[in-house]
Amino acid sequence: MNIGNFLEVVTFISAIFTILLVLLQQRGASLGAGFGSSGELYTTRRGLEKSLFITTIVFAVIFVLSILGLLLIPS
Repeated sequence: MNIGNFLEVVTFISAIFTILLVLLQQRGASLGAGFGSSGELYTTRRGLEKSLFITTIVFAVIFVLSILGLLLIPS
């Protein structure tokens, strides 16, 4: 298995996990938020929500770095 195939697998896996993690995150945007009248308070992330947020960032960075690696490796 060469480095190109490895990076393709890493790209695919990180893309799937990034999509799933983004879909798991909750944002309490109600219908009124679409019209500019958001009645929410800003709260900090805690516990599982914070871990999910950080894990999403890690997988997104892995995804971007693997794509850059694929672009920089000669075919």
